[in-house]
Amino acid sequence: MDQSIQFDLDLIHRYDKSGPRYTSYPTALELHEGFGGAEYRGQIEKSNAQGGPLSLYFHIPFCDTVCFYCACNKIITNNRKHAEPYLESLCREVALQGALFDQNRVVNQLHWGGGTPTFLNPEQMRQLMETTRQSFQLCEDDRGEYSIEVDPRETDDQTLAVLRQLGFNRISLGVQDFDPAVQKAVNRIQSADQTFRVLDAARKEGFRSTNVDLIYGLPLQTVASFDQTLEQVLAYRPERFSIFNYAHLPSRFKTQRQIRDIDLPRADVKLDILQHVGKKLTDAGYVYIGMDHFALPDDELAVAQREGKLYRNFQGYSTHSDCDLVGLGMTSIGRVGDAYVQNLKDLAAYNAALQHNKLPVFKGVALDEDDKLRRAVITQLICHFQLNFLDIESQFAIDFKDHFSSELQQLVPMAEDGLLSLDQQQITILSPGRLLIRNICMVFDKYLAQKTQQFSKVI
Repeated sequence: MDQSIQFDLDLIHRYDKSGPRYTSYPTALELHEGFGGAEYRGQIEKSNAQGGPLSLYFHIPFCDTVCFYCACNKIITNNRKHAEPYLESLCREVALQGALFDQNRVVNQLHWGGGTPTFLNPEQMRQLMETTRQSFQLCEDDRGEYSIEVDPRETDDQTLAVLRQLGFNRISLGVQDFDPAVQKAVNRIQSADQTFRVLDAARKEGFRSTNVDLIYGLPLQTVASFDQTLEQVLAYRPERFSIFNYAHLPSRFKTQRQIRDIDLPRADVKLDILQHVGKKLTDAGYVYIGMDHFALPDDELAVAQREGKLYRNFQGYSTHSDCDLVGLGMTSIGRVGDAYVQNLKDLAAYNAALQHNKLPVFKGVALDEDDKLRRAVITQLICHFQLNFLDIESQFAIDFKDHFSSELQQLVPMAEDGLLSLDQQQITILSPGRLLIRNICMVFDKYLAQKTQQFSKVI
């Protein structure tokens, strides 16, 4: 499989509009409060009847300092005692949810995200993992993909040793940018030495995969300054890179109001940075997975993409499409049965629900047959850059060209622009179209009208 990309400025300018990142279809905007605990229990019953492994996501919302660019659901505090009541509630939720799932279902994937999961101290981490082990069937060997996001400023050798003992074998490090001026502008002061000490220690502990998060489009960034960050990280050759486009939406995210518009790089500078990143990483031997993700050719993501087994969920790209995703913690989102479900976003409401032994469900959506059909189409395109009509026809008992006649007509101009090839049997995304895969997927999104302003730009 060709996993290259081609940077075409003219195409990018013409197609650069707002759209979903498709970590789900339908997107989270379609979740509604008419879906509650009873509906979720029904979906769990359906999921148990289907069987299969599970994936668990835990949201740890605490950070002791605020990064001005951040759009995550978080609680800013340097009082570590604030984690204690939340951890108590989270453990209650783990027990409640665990009792509803078939105990024979193995947890093949587990992820702690945030916030800052390493805000928890080692004893709290042990408590949470032990509660999880009592409620779900975790892998007793190292074959599961158990990952955690860490802030190098909140992580030391002892923490990494504890995480490895608890079963974590993958680690993701937040970096964003090493340039001191950029760090000051976004209120995230973090040295390269501090970061790479954590990376070295993780490898010594036996973590078998490392990911580094970077962001382009932050204030005061230039191609030259971002290249210096890339050079430093490439010297350590992490297995994966996640390089995100900063979406400046201060009207939605209050912390972003601390960033001065005048300091943000111009649109053409952002494109130059992105183009430089793509060339730099591919020249260094990385392959483009899609949607800001790069990986070494022998990494599980790259292998899964070549083998047609890649999947996409709320944590991004995944190698386990067969797992139902159970969201745990405030604001977490899961995919169970034929539904997406989100927990309460407010900490007090989340704690109150669990004090009464109630599932902390806030809202959700049950997918109809058309949703599942369009999800399959979008997933194939965004993960594998190609779609065979016969595969969809055999799975959903439709005539693809008849069912999607309008959508196929909308793809014709994209084919003429060289984003894709379109024939009687399949859609194939060409190298110039891979950076614009969101645009192509948007053609199949029946919910998108009137909502594009609620999403970030595709580039």
